Amino acid sequence: MIPAVIAAATLMTACGGGADASSKSDAAPAKVTVTPAGGSKAVKLGSGITVKADGGKLTSVEVKDDDGTKVDGRLSGDGTSWKSDGKVRPKTTYTVRTKAKSTEGRESSATSEFTTEQADKVNKLTNTPGGGQTVGTGMPVSILFDNAIDKDRRAEIEKALKVTTQPHVEGAWGWVKDYSGKDRIDWRPKDYWPSGTRVSVKGALSGVNSGDGGWFARDYNFGFRVGADHKAVIDVPSHTLTMYENGKNVGSVTGSAGSPQDPTRGGVHTVRSKNAAETMDSATIGHGDEWMLDSKWVTHLTASGTFLHSAPWNKSIGVTNNSHGCFGMTTGDAKRVYDFLTIGSTVEVKGTTNQNKTDVGNGLEVWQESWQQWQQRSALK
Repeated sequence: MIPAVIAAATLMTACGGGADASSKSDAAPAKVTVTPAGGSKAVKLGSGITVKADGGKLTSVEVKDDDGTKVDGRLSGDGTSWKSDGKVRPKTTYTVRTKAKSTEGRESSATSEFTTEQADKVNKLTNTPGGGQTVGTGMPVSILFDNAIDKDRRAEIEKALKVTTQPHVEGAWGWVKDYSGKDRIDWRPKDYWPSGTRVSVKGALSGVNSGDGGWFARDYNFGFRVGADHKAVIDVPSHTLTMYENGKNVGSVTGSAGSPQDPTRGGVHTVRSKNAAETMDSATIGHGDEWMLDSKWVTHLTASGTFLHSAPWNKSIGVTNNSHGCFGMTTGDAKRVYDFLTIGSTVEVKGTTNQNKTDVGNGLEVWQESWQQWQQRSALK
């Protein structure tokens, strides 16, 4: 690979010296053409940068954007052409510097600039987990887009995203409609992550069309680490939550799950966030203004309001399932669970009468589906 710089037009600046300088200066220089052409002020988005040499070979190509960031590219095997790895991004000025040598040995160099057009919308993304985080063994890679993604653009975007793991872990991307209504793409491993796995996520999205007038303006690169294997299992009929570390039972607490009228959601949930203190507002789960209660040590499972939390107002903890879908505990037990479960840990709910499968976008609910079901969400299937 050779460093890149973008230019256009034909570049011819003679350089010579030595005993045969006169004969070399009389020879025609290589004709170097840069596309997009130098001087262009509104280059169309979606194009790459190319440099070609006729009558010689390229000896150096350097392309930088207006922030001074180099654009990567590749020189052909015969040295007569160079092509950028990615595409131009919106409202950016590129500088291309080239050097070439003609077949007669004459050296030439040139500089060219061009500017791309502005996008109607710049599409950005929010990644979960954040870069540098340590997460639980059930955490997916989740990318939320701030503007809609056209269905016919999904395959190209998915191809631009790459997950690398150490050690190797099998997984796949799947397109999801987030609970907020925005488009999302998640990558989940086939099975839970092994503890200690290091994960790198790269998105070569700069200059990629997201549809409906939207374009990506930058590449993305972040990583995270998988920590200890902490899981919990809630047995609804016995009012019990049991904690497991590396598959070993490390203790249980009692609580109150959802009532027969509001049974707790079943299946495997992923801890998406936590709050040390929170106000429980009945309006957020469709119960109007029935209650407004302060709770501590709140562990969030679904976006729609399935939580693990302290419930000091509940006098039937460990005896009756009478919550509105959460699992309520004493304040001390809630803190114990809060401290044990990390973001990305899984909580499996067994024995509930709730037969409705939680939608994947209602939190980080990738484990609600089988591996075969998940693979069908890929735009590349």
